[in-house]
Amino acid sequence: MRLIVLGLNHKTAPVEIREKFSLPKEKVREGLTHLGEYDGISEAVVLSTCNRSEIYAVTSDIKLGEESLKAFWSDLTGSDEDISEYAYVFADEACIRHLFNVASSLDSLIIGEGQILSQVKDAYSTAHTVGTTSTVLNTLFHRAIATGKRVRTETRIAYSAVSVSYAAVELARDIFGTLEGTSALIFGAGKMAELTGENLIGRGVGKIFVANRHIDKAEAMAKKFGGEAVDFDSAIERADSVDIIVTSTGAPHYVIHPWETSLAMKKRKGRPLVFIDIAVPRDVDPDVANIKGVTVYNIDDLEEVVDEHKAERAAEAHEAEKIVDEEVESIIDKFQYLSFQPLMARLSGRADKIRRRELRRAMGKLPDLSDDEMKVIENMSRMIVRKLLRFPMMEINASAGTEREKFYIDAMNKLFKLDFIEEDAESEAEANYRYAQQ
Repeated sequence: MRLIVLGLNHKTAPVEIREKFSLPKEKVREGLTHLGEYDGISEAVVLSTCNRSEIYAVTSDIKLGEESLKAFWSDLTGSDEDISEYAYVFADEACIRHLFNVASSLDSLIIGEGQILSQVKDAYSTAHTVGTTSTVLNTLFHRAIATGKRVRTETRIAYSAVSVSYAAVELARDIFGTLEGTSALIFGAGKMAELTGENLIGRGVGKIFVANRHIDKAEAMAKKFGGEAVDFDSAIERADSVDIIVTSTGAPHYVIHPWETSLAMKKRKGRPLVFIDIAVPRDVDPDVANIKGVTVYNIDDLEEVVDEHKAERAAEAHEAEKIVDEEVESIIDKFQYLSFQPLMARLSGRADKIRRRELRRAMGKLPDLSDDEMKVIENMSRMIVRKLLRFPMMEINASAGTEREKFYIDAMNKLFKLDFIEEDAESEAEANYRYAQQ
């Protein structure tokens, strides 16, 4: 059993690369149903957000697993682009630590932001529903989520955090000096768009227009801000009367194009217009930035705003890292024996089934035994099995995580025919589930 993660994020790849690998949940779900077609991968979870795309997996061999994950990623995204310049691969302890840092928001663009923990939960839930997680990733992701919660509970890292939407509004305020009396058009009606609207109102924006493919959602969000819902397809026409346009849709293509923006700018008669695009994939065509009077910022441009708040979160991040260290050490101890636990459960189950069968036969030939005498024989049979298995079990445990591990797994399966005994009391799936819960 080896753990591996293949991915890229805001630290390694600019937004124009990240957007090519951003995946909607439906596509992830569909792709995971084909996981069995890739050699060496037994479990997998795909995490895709605006700032990262990652695949966590259990593999029999790191090199084989890396190649299979690259093939899986290429098929999943439909891109054959060479990502070696932007991608990272972490194995075993480094993989565990990376996931725990991600779930704790220590690897986020905005350290301490709360959305990533929900995104980790959703990614795991999707994979678990499809059936591409088992003992190892069930254990790993349950612990990662628990670590993220512990960090948010035991530190104040979230108290000094800013959100992407807050950073976007701060960027707009830096540009205009003040947002008092300005107006804004928001494309999108999701959580990020709503938070942006709240922050805009909080900074003094006087009027907000909301555009969404589903007009009822636009109307509901606009009502919260005392704003106005507008038709999505003609929303850009409002550009002649607003100062800021924020885009936060889930569209897989650009929703703001150069030609329509040029027409809008002619009506503005030289007044500047600012686009803040916090969507991945991007909503605003990069060529829009070439239009005179137009300034376009994307999610990567928020990093400068975020940097101003880093010092405030440094001390809390240090405390969070201590928690991550503790949790990583704890789960490594658990994983040391995890690969053997299903095998040991099958061996114990097989031995106990033989014991009970032979005990029933013996009792049938001794009908005059008292209840106390039957209990003595029952207990003796249990002790014989336990003592016979004791030293093999100790030897198996001692080889966990060493080069002898595979030898013992193969040997035990072959010697006791554990791979072929279908009538065993406990299936591997049941054993996996039981140990994942412990």
